[in-house]
Amino acid sequence: MTTDEGNDETIEAAVHDEAWFAAVFAAHATPLYRYFRRRLPSAAGSVGPDADDLTAEVLATAWRRREDVPDGAELPWLYRTAGFVLANHRRKARAVPVAEVPDRGDEGADVEHVVVQDDEVRRALGALSVRDRRILLLHAWEGLGGDDLAAVLGTSRGGADAALSRARARLRAAWAEQSALAQESGA
Repeated sequence: MTTDEGNDETIEAAVHDEAWFAAVFAAHATPLYRYFRRRLPSAAGSVGPDADDLTAEVLATAWRRREDVPDGAELPWLYRTAGFVLANHRRKARAVPVAEVPDRGDEGADVEHVVVQDDEVRRALGALSVRDRRILLLHAWEGLGGDDLAAVLGTSRGGADAALSRARARLRAAWAEQSALAQESGA
């Protein structure tokens, strides 16, 4: 091995050092936390330590596997890892505490409409496959599209665009079916 080769290896190894991790943490810890908050059941408006713990687990994995994290595509890699961490978390058979339900909700004229529409969205999403639901939520909640969505899904940009288009079409069909059933039962 020549000195130049040794220097190349040193430079390559230094790319993902503490400074790199600090930058990844600063840029992506909050989006990761929100990713988990949106997907974990809430108890009295709080997801407790789970979102914090799972975010820390993903970031610890990023540190341990820092050489595997692609430059410029850190967030898609982190989201993909977060999906695995969340799946493992859900496999654990743990009791979910039941939160105390308040006597009254927020005051407002549209509360009933919002609750009904929220329920309709949940039912329509629930009718989809896990993959379709994941694609739609990554796009809508996390703002991923194009190349980032493709990286999370482990497919090409065209494949991700096609998967998103198909998932949207299936969501529209499920929503229409839910609406038709609601009209029949309400008529």
